[in-house]
Amino acid sequence: MFSHFVKNVLPKCAFTCTYNVWQHTRGRCGPSTNLDQARTLLQLIVDRLFISPGHTNVELFKRGTICSYGPLGTELRENVLHQWRRSMTLSRDQVFGINTPSSGSGGSQDAAGGRRGHLRVVEPGDVRNILDETELSREQLVQSVHMFLQRSPLFRTNLIQGALEQFVPLFELVNRKLPFGIAETGRCFQPSEDGSGCPAEVTQASLVWFCSPRTSSQWLDHWARQRLKWWRKFALAPSDFSSSDVSQDELEGAASRGVKIIYKFPWGQEPLEVLWSRGDGELLQMHQGVRSKLQSRDGRKSIAHIVSITGNIDRGLLAFLSNSLQVHNREDAKQKLHQRKVLKLHPLLAPVKVALGIGRGATMELRQVCEGLWQELKEAKISAWPGYLETSPMPMEQLNSKYDEMGVLFTAVISVNTLESGLLQVRSRDTTIKETMHVSELNNFLCRYISAADNM
Repeated sequence: MFSHFVKNVLPKCAFTCTYNVWQHTRGRCGPSTNLDQARTLLQLIVDRLFISPGHTNVELFKRGTICSYGPLGTELRENVLHQWRRSMTLSRDQVFGINTPSSGSGGSQDAAGGRRGHLRVVEPGDVRNILDETELSREQLVQSVHMFLQRSPLFRTNLIQGALEQFVPLFELVNRKLPFGIAETGRCFQPSEDGSGCPAEVTQASLVWFCSPRTSSQWLDHWARQRLKWWRKFALAPSDFSSSDVSQDELEGAASRGVKIIYKFPWGQEPLEVLWSRGDGELLQMHQGVRSKLQSRDGRKSIAHIVSITGNIDRGLLAFLSNSLQVHNREDAKQKLHQRKVLKLHPLLAPVKVALGIGRGATMELRQVCEGLWQELKEAKISAWPGYLETSPMPMEQLNSKYDEMGVLFTAVISVNTLESGLLQVRSRDTTIKETMHVSELNNFLCRYISAADNM
């Protein structure tokens, strides 16, 4: 459905959308069509360098795979990953973060028990050389190819294997008591869906939750509620994020139940995260012969059951960008249409919190004030855009439009008045209201605003 939409419909669409203010309305655009919104969004994220330009790169991003990110997209992805890790480590006491390699030698991975969840990468020329050995019998040829594949590098397709491998030492760390979890984020490789045979690279976020067999179903329900709540926390239109049970014919492996966290894109619904109740089979397979080390100290000597959460961060970025887009159309007195596009990203996710610009006047002195303010914001870990370095002078209205499309929360303008009284003008992205404050108050103002958004 999506590929047909992109090829045949998307290029022919026109833009229309309706603007809503974050504080007042969290509903979606009114009269615009889904096709208009999608085309507007994809053009905007390229224009503002969330991703690098190019048809192939845009296609990768739309599929929910790793693409070439621009500066804003890179910062947005880091913010999403940070909030994901933070939500996991703060949600429960016993959640441990790990970091495992995305690839390894065939021998080392097999010794660890990682026969599943990996892709092998081979050089075509090496395979051709084996097949060209005409003196080998069919059985010898099969054996040579098999041995060659066993020595070939492995690339992971998910993060679950790393958690299973590290289960025993971390289980001892918690005195073999359940529940506890292992969290990780990183790159994985997925089998191609377009028939090209080339695996797609994705940024995954994974929590593997180990619990008693009696409570695994309750924990699956708990984490499904928590994950939906997390996605909706950062949404401008929370209702576009939903959850649904996985049907019986879609269950993977030994999973007894599954839940999907879904986002309603303009082209249809796609999963952002999938939760599985996996039982204990994979744990027993990974650690064959050491069953005693897998038994919990709960009086029953039960083997932990697994509830897994696997999220696609790249597709999550596209979901947050799509959800945050608002466009306002208005006609002036001459019936000329004006359009204002805004990425109303959540304050915690916005790549840039404030843009620093200068008004007309003593340019050198104003720039020095901006540089000092920029350094102060940097030390406070508040991302700022150095608009004062713009080489091409631009009317303030055009600058505001540019920063709105970048998702910048506030624009602070330093003028001659700042040199005289210390006052500067601050414009809000969400309300477009401008207020005056002392230059020394900007840092605290931004910290309070971001902190308040975190507690919503």
